[in-house]
Amino acid sequence: MTATIKDVAKMAGVSISTVSRVINNSKPVSPEIRQKVLEVINEIGYKPNEVARTLVTKKSFLIGVIVTDLGDTYIAQLVRGIEEVGKMYDYDILLCSTYGDKAAEIKYMQILSRKQAEGIILISDSLNKEIDNQIKDFKMPFVYLNRYFSNEDFPTVTIDSLEATYEMTNYLISLGHENIAYVSSSEEENSLEMIKLEGYKKAISENEGYEEKIYYAKGRNIDDGYEICKDIISSNDEITAIFCSHDELSIGVLSYLHDNNIKVPDQMSVAGYGDIKTASIFRPRLTTIKEPFYDIGAVAIRRIIKEIKKEKVDKDTIILPFQIQKRESCAKIL
Repeated sequence: MTATIKDVAKMAGVSISTVSRVINNSKPVSPEIRQKVLEVINEIGYKPNEVARTLVTKKSFLIGVIVTDLGDTYIAQLVRGIEEVGKMYDYDILLCSTYGDKAAEIKYMQILSRKQAEGIILISDSLNKEIDNQIKDFKMPFVYLNRYFSNEDFPTVTIDSLEATYEMTNYLISLGHENIAYVSSSEEENSLEMIKLEGYKKAISENEGYEEKIYYAKGRNIDDGYEICKDIISSNDEITAIFCSHDELSIGVLSYLHDNNIKVPDQMSVAGYGDIKTASIFRPRLTTIKEPFYDIGAVAIRRIIKEIKKEKVDKDTIILPFQIQKRESCAKIL
């Protein structure tokens, strides 16, 4: 027979309301009584009715997470950080995958609102006006995570993209590379690609005699990297290093160089951005800027929980540190 709250109260020698206060942490209870109630709960295996608990506390202990595709390795790392930190604070995650469908994003926003989620984390490539308005109407804690576009309207967690590309370009320069090609995937105004590009330009401009060598891929996938590498190799620019704005592009570049018997890093150094899982598996292992995806997810949900608990929160844009992962795809020019 399932244990009830009445059973707990009877065995602990307290009122039902006292047991409720302990379970919901709603009003002060002496440490001795709290300990006694918790011991009884553990002894008889009492499980609170979550629906009733939500009605009493007005809290669901649910946080919604809307993602494009959990199959993307960086999204999986973000979600892992979100989920593990959520568990630490007794919050469950409702995970929704949209596969890039903007209508699905709106639908899931509405479902999460009906489920009384206390906060939402949206991991998406872009925001449209309808979603923007929906978020503002819900008036709940919200964090927006995006690898590709900047958005100052909502709280987010990220790294300093300009400083990251600046540091990587300087690292390549320190290895003796004077002709460094930079591969971007977009020229859109609000794209993080433009911020990354500024970091590359800044490093090049600080070195007398160095020239910018910028190439634009059609997208940010492996095939796009493969195709743009053809243009770079045929340019006769005496390029000795290729720095791509995404690891996927870098892996495409590595594939093209391999297929054309150009040795990495002996004849060409290659660097990336992101440190997706494949970056450390592909051979030669890719030198890249490590975006701390797990930490980004962890900090995002921690901000949500702080806001739920009315604690002081950090400013809307939280900047985390990055690292340059130095691996076998880059070498010093001899």
